[in-house]
Amino acid sequence: MSEYLNDLFNLKGKIALLTGAGGHLVSELSLGLARAGCTVAVGDLRLHKAQAVVDKITALGGAAFPVEIDVVQKDSWQKALDGIVAGHGRIDILLNGAGINAPTPFFEITVEEWDRVMATNLTGTLLGCQVVGAQMVKQERGSIINISSASAGPPLSKAFAYSVAKAGVKNLTQNVARELAMQGVRVNSLRPGFLPTEWNLKNFITEERKAAILGHTPMKRFGEPSELVGAVLWLASDAASFVTGAEICVDGGFLAMTI
Repeated sequence: MSEYLNDLFNLKGKIALLTGAGGHLVSELSLGLARAGCTVAVGDLRLHKAQAVVDKITALGGAAFPVEIDVVQKDSWQKALDGIVAGHGRIDILLNGAGINAPTPFFEITVEEWDRVMATNLTGTLLGCQVVGAQMVKQERGSIINISSASAGPPLSKAFAYSVAKAGVKNLTQNVARELAMQGVRVNSLRPGFLPTEWNLKNFITEERKAAILGHTPMKRFGEPSELVGAVLWLASDAASFVTGAEICVDGGFLAMTI
């Protein structure tokens, strides 16, 4: 009986790739998967950021290596995947975490900015699902976790392009989940609430906006990146073997709130 939870959530020896892994949220998820026994490919466009996360993981006794990846370039995805498969024989978990935002007012958004936000958040997720998903189909096994957002719907103010992109991620997740369900690959999304970075606090969250956010959050506080780890470990593991096409909220009750 003492081994029940270990068996149910066992991720020891799994190979995981996370993108945007040098950032605020996904770096913590990388650490969480490493602590659970995964070998973690820490993917980021900024290789020095990826290496810093690798250093933290190895200092804790975990296994990790940096991967330079530009998520909007299919060739970059393929190169990253080829390196992982060559070194480890397979890939078990993909977390599509790369994303950018912009606080530009609606009438000032340029097509260039719109395209940049869409490319990183939505097209990058599509390419990850295509390239890594194809490898998982060959293996007849794998778990893909996409990062949605509290802005996926209803949309948040001051995040116009980002909200549209994250709504697309939610829809894409359901589409890909349906396509791959019979081939042993599960595809789900994680919907974080407000877990602000310093950049968010500077560019998005005034005192007035903070009051509005917390007034709409039953728990009356912001979340911590570590509070996403449990949901990711569950979605990555066989404990979630009948879960696909789902959006898992970790938001302090934000989605449940009206008046």
